[in-house]
Parts: sequence; structure tokens; C-alpha cells
Amino acid sequence: MIKIRLKRFGRKKQPSYRIITIDSRKKRDGKAIEEVGFYNPITKEGKFNLDLINKRLKQGAQMTSKVYYLVNKIQTKD
Repeated sequence: MIKIRLKRFGRKKQPSYRIITIDSRKKRDGKAIEEVGFYNPITKEGKFNLDLINKRLKQGAQMTSKVYYLVNKIQTKD
């Protein structure tokens, strides 16, 4: 199954996350199928490609709870 989830990168105690599509059996920081966004929890900045996210959801992908929260927060803000 394909999941849309966060992939951590950045320095120690300064996390940043990429929102990726990946096979659910792979590691958190494994090779992604594609990147569909970015989130920085320190500055609360986020960029999402909603077209790619919706395309993957139509193909049967599932979002994790944190990604679902972030995407809904961005959609309601716009």
C-alpha cells in the first residue's frame, strides 16, 4: 500500500520534513516514490502540491494522521 507521510531531514534538534509518497513497508527515511510537499515545524511553514496529493489519493494511497492534519490546515487557511 502507498502511504503519504513525513520524511525527516535537517540537523539535530532542528527538524524539517518532506511529505512523500512511499510504500508502507519501507523505512521512514527510505527512498520515496515522489515528494509532494515540505513542512518546517519550527517556523510553521509548509508547501504542498495538492494536485499530486489528490492524484495519489484517487489511486488508493492513504495519508498518515499528521499529514492529514497539515493538509486540512492549509486547505482551510486558503
